[in-house]
Amino acid sequence: MQRNIPVITLSILDQERFGVKTAKSRDFIWHDIPEMLSQCRQNYVQLLIARCPSSNLKTAQELERRGFLLMDTLVYYEHNLHLTNIIVPNEKITIRGILPGEAEDVRALAAESFKGYCGHYHADPKLDVHQCDDVYTSWAYNSCISKDFATEVFVAVLDDKIVGFATLRINDPKESEVVLNGVLPKTQRMGIYRMLIENSLIWSIRHCMKRMIISTQITNIAVQKVWVRVGFQPTSSFYIFHKWFN
Repeated sequence: MQRNIPVITLSILDQERFGVKTAKSRDFIWHDIPEMLSQCRQNYVQLLIARCPSSNLKTAQELERRGFLLMDTLVYYEHNLHLTNIIVPNEKITIRGILPGEAEDVRALAAESFKGYCGHYHADPKLDVHQCDDVYTSWAYNSCISKDFATEVFVAVLDDKIVGFATLRINDPKESEVVLNGVLPKTQRMGIYRMLIENSLIWSIRHCMKRMIISTQITNIAVQKVWVRVGFQPTSSFYIFHKWFN
């Protein structure tokens, strides 16, 4: 049976943010690449962001041969929600759902916690650093005001101030995902991040999910240690490449 050729997806948000026509592609293999490039040229794309499994070395090598540059490696972890989870108590910190009017507080927190964060946008020297920071800031804000970005948002409160957040999404009837989370830098190492993750696990169990997934850059070792401690296991990884059409 013939495979369906993947279609590139134009990214309006990235185009508005960076001022360049941007497309994204995923779920492809090496012999689909010529068609991807052809579609980019037909649509006058200036930047293509391509994601492929790290296990598919032939595809990664073909991307490199055609001028793509590796920008990031994402690792995914999964939690079996049938397991029992133990909340780490901290009487000073409250984890709760976000309230109306708190989206700006989360935006400000994200701006501080994600400044200079080493994702695939920041890894690309052709993209403005401040606009790269805004990827996460606007993402966090939009997650608070639109169900198109997140199903639920939790915040961590310390001394009546929001010091952490986690955004969750239900991907399908069996799977939930922690999409974006952050903790105020000056309040790190207080167990806030772990409390947000464990609260997300309980929320997923209450919504009858069978598994919860989460991802990060491969170099972000600190959060991966937390995930392992609360029962997550690594499942997959992906390369993210950029190609500029000049």
